Amino acid sequence: MKKYVIKRLLQLIPILFGITFLSFAMMRIAGSDAILQKVDVSGVVLSQEVINAQRAELGLDKPFLVQYANWLGGFLTGDLGVSYISGNDVFATFISKLPATLLLTGTSVLLTIVISVPLGILSAVKQNKWTDYLIRVCSFIGNSLPNFFVALVLMYLFAIRFSVFPVISDGLSLSSAALPTLTLAIAMSAKYLRQVRAAVLDELSKEYVTGAKARGIRFSVTLWKSVLRACLVTILTLLALSVGSLLGGTAIVESIFMWDGVGKLAVDAINMRDYPMIQAYVVWMAVIYVAVNLITDLSYRLLDPRIRLGGEKA
Repeated sequence: MKKYVIKRLLQLIPILFGITFLSFAMMRIAGSDAILQKVDVSGVVLSQEVINAQRAELGLDKPFLVQYANWLGGFLTGDLGVSYISGNDVFATFISKLPATLLLTGTSVLLTIVISVPLGILSAVKQNKWTDYLIRVCSFIGNSLPNFFVALVLMYLFAIRFSVFPVISDGLSLSSAALPTLTLAIAMSAKYLRQVRAAVLDELSKEYVTGAKARGIRFSVTLWKSVLRACLVTILTLLALSVGSLLGGTAIVESIFMWDGVGKLAVDAINMRDYPMIQAYVVWMAVIYVAVNLITDLSYRLLDPRIRLGGEKA
């Protein structure tokens, strides 16, 4: 187990280097930088000499490999630099946005579980009945609607039409998080509901379920103590993928509701070519996905002892 964990953590090193290098390169290919973006936004006409001086001050006049080496040297010493736009410390700014993202992630995952797992099980148990058809139709509709459309509909209904929730975020509160949470949960629930249904149907078709029924064991006991437990690996995998993407920030939803999280921060940084902030976001995403996948793999052993991790002998 220890060797497996150490091996997975060591894999993070080349992943980080590769991802940060590619993101650094792609932003340079875009053909613009923070100075030119600020000039375009402000509308102020600056001479080429002033632009060159400002670019030299930020080190943007240096070759690409030199810029990347300077950033990498700072990263290895715990310094992510300062924002090209605001001039604030990148690490402090990024940390200040995490509470909003963590709150939105937690509420969205919890609501997704509450919606998708019971409805997925009910749809499987009531296979090919009107309940199953109704749930599947709703899942098709939810899966086909893009997040931005759902967000706008919910905003119109519950913020503008009935004034139940604020139109845009007014801080870290459950009332502000309600609409973005519901937007994300609708999309994820529609997708995961069908996965849960398929996993439960697969288990219900196995011989041990028929044997339990022949021995007079109540179906509800078999369902909750055997079938659902066998499906936990599938459910955990789906939720792990969701947690990774949510912790990275959902840019569209956060931008629509002005939710001041990591996703909105990344979108603003990309628009303004704020390279240090973009690199901080890239590192965060890489670490999150490796960590979430590692935790998920370790959790498999608790849910199903038959599962062997890398390096273990059966």
